[in-house]
Amino acid sequence: MSLLGKKFPAPIARPMWPFYISGLVILYGVNSAANAMATADEYKNDPRNPTVKNQAANSH
Repeated sequence: MSLLGKKFPAPIARPMWPFYISGLVILYGVNSAANAMATADEYKNDPRNPTVKNQAANSH
């Protein structure tokens, strides 16, 4: 007897492709929004901003 029980021949990836694509679109949108907010005037000089840290490291 197998450890996981009986195998069922149900397709998994084919009916789920719209959810995979929409997840990638959402992740791209969140990444774009986070990058836009990090470069906004309000947070441009924040010491916790990783883009400011990278620019300071590259300028030395």
